Formats: sequence, C-alpha cells, structure tokens
Amino acid sequence: MTTRKTGGLSRRSLLTAGAGAAAATIYMPAVHSQVHELRFLNGEPAVDSVRALRVAAAQYEKERRIKVTIDTVPSGDAYTRTVAAIKGGRPYDISTLIFVAHVLTLANEGQLTPITELVNRHKWGKRILFPVNGQHYWYMYDYNLCWLFYRKDLYDSAKLEPPKTWAQLLENCRKTSGTEGGSQRFGMATPIGNNDATNWMSLAYMWADGISLFDDKWTNTFASEENRKRAAAYLDFFGEMYKTMPPGMTQAGFGTITAAYSSGQAAHAPYAGRLIEILEQRAPQLADKYGMMPYPDSAGKQAAVNHGYDGWVVGKTPMAEEAVRFLEWFSDAHYINFLHSAPLHFQPPRLDIYDDARWRAHPLIEKHAGAVKTMQGFLDDPNIVIRSVDTEGPAPDLRPAKIFESWVFPEMLQNKVLKNLSSQDCVSQAVEKMNRVIAG
Repeated sequence: MTTRKTGGLSRRSLLTAGAGAAAATIYMPAVHSQVHELRFLNGEPAVDSVRALRVAAAQYEKERRIKVTIDTVPSGDAYTRTVAAIKGGRPYDISTLIFVAHVLTLANEGQLTPITELVNRHKWGKRILFPVNGQHYWYMYDYNLCWLFYRKDLYDSAKLEPPKTWAQLLENCRKTSGTEGGSQRFGMATPIGNNDATNWMSLAYMWADGISLFDDKWTNTFASEENRKRAAAYLDFFGEMYKTMPPGMTQAGFGTITAAYSSGQAAHAPYAGRLIEILEQRAPQLADKYGMMPYPDSAGKQAAVNHGYDGWVVGKTPMAEEAVRFLEWFSDAHYINFLHSAPLHFQPPRLDIYDDARWRAHPLIEKHAGAVKTMQGFLDDPNIVIRSVDTEGPAPDLRPAKIFESWVFPEMLQNKVLKNLSSQDCVSQAVEKMNRVIAG
C-alpha cells in the first residue's frame, strides 16, 4: 500500500469505473494481432517490482517463445485500465486487481478465466481467497494487512507494555507524547478523512471488538443494539485518542502517516511492512526501534489487523490458456524474486513461502526476522481477526464495496471528532447511510 489514490480516483473505484465495466460487456474481445504475445498489466510501479516482472518475461520468451509485454500503472489505476482495454477490444491476458468487488464484477460479466486448479495447488493463509460461484479467479500475490507500529525505545524508557485494551493504548499515546529534537511528538497518527487510508488504517479497533456489518443472510448487523453500543464505545475511545494526534489528520493519506512515524512526529502509527522498508531507507536510526502489534479490543480478549490484498486475474482472451501456464511457471520460477522487490511489504499469502529458504535469504527478511514472525503470527493466531469493510459478509458482494466507497465510517469518525456529535448519534447516522447505500 503505497499510494492508493491517483488522479482523484479511489483505488477501489467501483461506483464509477464499475459502470464502465458493465458497459464493457457489449464489446467482444478481439483476437490479438500477435497471437504469441501475452499482455500483463502490472499495478506495482516500484522500480524493483517492474524489473522482477520484466526479467521473468524475458526468460519466459527465451524458454517458451512467447513474448510477455509488461505494462505498468499505479495500483489505483489498474481496474480502470483493465476495463478500458476490454472496451477497446484488446483485453489484457493478465491484470492486477486490488479490490474484491472488481473481481466479482468482471467475473460476473464473463470477462475472467477461472484459475481454480492453479489456486488449489497451494495452501493459503486465512481470508485471502475470494471464490465467486465456487470458482477462483484471483491469484493472490500478497497480503496488505494493516497493524500498529510503536516506538519501542520510548516504551522502554517509560516502562510501558504493548497495550491489550483501548484504555491501555490511549494511556500509552498520552505518555509517549512530548518533544523530540526540539519538535513536538504526538502519541498517535491515524487518518480521519474521506479516503482509502481511513478505511484501511482507522477501523480495525471495531473488528477487534467483534463489531460486524453483515451476517450470513446479508442483514445489516451493524444496526443491532449490541453493535451500536460497541461502536459508540469505539467512538468514545477514538475521540480521546484524537486529542493525542497531530493536526491535519482530516487530510492525511498513506504518505502522511508513514512520514509522521519515520520523522519522529508520532510515537504510534498504523501501516504494513513497507513502513519498515521506509525506516531502513529514510530513518535508519529508527530501523531497530520499532515494535509491531495488532489493534486491541476494549477488554483484552482478542485483537485484529485490517485486511488488504493484491492479486492477478486472467482475462477471457484468446491467450487465456497460455496466461494460466505463465502464472503457473511464474509461481515456481520467479514469484519469490517478485516478493523480494518489496521484501517486508509483500507479505506472502501462500503458506509454503514462509518455509522456503530462498525467500528467507533476503537480507531485510533476515535482519527483521522478528517482524516477519509477527506478520506470520497474524495468520496463525486464532485470536487475531482479519477483517475490512470491503470483505464483510459471507461472500464477495457489491454491498460492502459500496459502503467502503461511500465513506460511511470515515464520516462517522468526523462526526465525532470534528462536529462533536454524541457517539450514539454518530452511529445512528452511519446506520442510516449504510441502509441508503445498500438499498441503492
């Protein structure tokens, strides 16, 4: 999760780009002018990631005499580009998609090729596969789980323990506020604006406390009396934690939060493994002073990390069969090289990778073995909940996606900390908006 919003378009653009996808069904994919070419749309624009894919493409062409063309766009643009290619009559054979609703939409429109047999060859971590009507269309290449980072050196000097409850976290945020290098240090940095960052970084406290949005019959369970009480308690806690945050959190995005933590402005911040890579590159003095923990609940009974995920899909194209063969070959020959292009950020969803000596041989994975163990522990620990707005419900569905993109919960936070509404009123407004969005 580098930047998840580009050109004013949400990374998870369903309500706008989704309409384009529906329109795309009137177009029939044209046969490629070069039938021995695979077109791969990559959504990871970092130099090392692009290089890893291009090296694989060159080797595949040498071995199989199939040219693989790598086009690269920011992840937030990948779905729009995929839809545009379909509408243009030259769909991509392999595309990066980063939102379950996009996969659902394209699969239901008959634009994707099932890869169930390939997916079933591996053992995967929890809540990372999203089958549609019993078929797998997505080869997941990483988790984008979000957890909390804290300054371990500050904890040590203040004799603090990693918090197990909201109250303990709030107290730790207060005690780690102060000054550093002549500048003010805040206890926590977390976004509260209408953006993807808020949905990803600021809500997992609810999942930890057992709050849900839907049951297995798609009933709006957030509207239940019990969930209303829990959500109001979460807002009471968040309102107090907001007092320990730096100004500008209504405009904060992913980069704002990583900068606040890596610069020493904030003692706590949510993020994924990329933050460790940022510390290594920009703040090496802090690269051995961080701690990692899941989001706590209110009572110390369980904890959570917010879900995130990225994967590749195979289009319904004349080269689909070859595209599946490429993914199969790539998953054995070059997948680990690709993971090494962001070694601590690309958390493997395939469980066999954690025991693969080739993957563990990367210097940063070796250096930060403790962090890697913690990340793997999020998958192994039954008391760690992995949830997110867009993955709520019993199966992939557009309803949670619409809630995600309607900023229901970012606005709930804003009503609390900016408008000073009562927590109960904030929750009631969120329920009302959820119902409108679902009905629409």
